[in-house]
Amino acid sequence: MLHNNIFSVHTSIVMVNDVGLHDEIRQLKATIIEMRANLEAARFDIKKASQVSTLASAEEIQQLKATTFILRSELESMKFEKDAAVQREAHRSADEIQQLKNIASSLRSELESLRFEKDAAFQREAHQTAEKI
Repeated sequence: MLHNNIFSVHTSIVMVNDVGLHDEIRQLKATIIEMRANLEAARFDIKKASQVSTLASAEEIQQLKATTFILRSELESMKFEKDAAVQREAHRSADEIQQLKNIASSLRSELESLRFEKDAAFQREAHQTAEKI
């Protein structure tokens, strides 16, 4: 009988231990499932953050390209305007130079004409004085 009682107690302990082990296994499985879900959520969040970052970078790149295009266009326009202004100024300077050359030539001709008239007047005066003497 004592043997039966010991066997019975031992069986009860084994059964209690089996129930405890089954409960622990169940809890560990639940923990594993929860950790897998957390891992998947973390992977999803990382992938989402990467996609958001990539999209933001792509948008910034597109904006920078657009800004570069606009600035390049403005630069080319300013260069064209500068070249046109230089051409206008060169043409104006050439016109002014030609006008000054024409004025100088006209003044030279007038000066030579006045010298000729002065020499002629001097010659007449000298001739009249010589005749009076």
